[in-house]
Amino acid sequence: MLCIEAKDLHKRYGKVVALEGLSFGVECGEKVALIGPNGAGKSTTLKILVGLVSPDQGYAKIAGYDPDSVMARKVLGYLPEDASPYPVLTVRENLEYIAALRGVEDVKERVEEMLDLLELREVERRRVMALSRGERQKVAIALALIHRPRVLLLDEPLNYLDIPTQEKVISYLNSLKDVTTLVATHIMSIAVRLTSRVLIISHGKLIWTGTVQELRHLGKEDEPIESVVARMMRESG
Repeated sequence: MLCIEAKDLHKRYGKVVALEGLSFGVECGEKVALIGPNGAGKSTTLKILVGLVSPDQGYAKIAGYDPDSVMARKVLGYLPEDASPYPVLTVRENLEYIAALRGVEDVKERVEEMLDLLELREVERRRVMALSRGERQKVAIALALIHRPRVLLLDEPLNYLDIPTQEKVISYLNSLKDVTTLVATHIMSIAVRLTSRVLIISHGKLIWTGTVQELRHLGKEDEPIESVVARMMRESG
């Protein structure tokens, strides 16, 4: 069963073509990377999947539901690029509010768990507007995870995080065995650490899909996987 489905997605912003017939599916429980350069259409794809943007043509489904439906929102966790939690609320207030809004039954316990996981104890009483960019990113990750979503859409999830926090987030995401995950990134090393299959897009089109291992085999001996991806993008025009 597909937990994420995109079919013939087209999206244009004025004269700029963001997506041009993009189609793919992600099986339930699968962890997949959406790889492409800046401007390839990664963020637009995620915004369509989460129901924030409507495609000009085609459709998307989350666990079989329309992205803007109540059922899709119940199962979906979304981390946008440059996420902005509620700035006038404290870290704890953000977590408590979103947990309650998402129908989390054990709000107090789950908030405590997220504060510990992302090492936010020292700033839990501080307003988000007073946090560093890295601290805001940690709050945004906690908000995406707090309701234990079955489907995760993550746009450049490790942005602004220091190395110890990156390692903790990678370890936690990899421990979510039954969670369907789509990670949009332009950094191949992140894709390798978090996912097992890759979708490569360029100019709003899918140009290749396969496992990370299959991608490695396309390269020459000892050729970095980043070099393989770069060559594929150049050849796609």
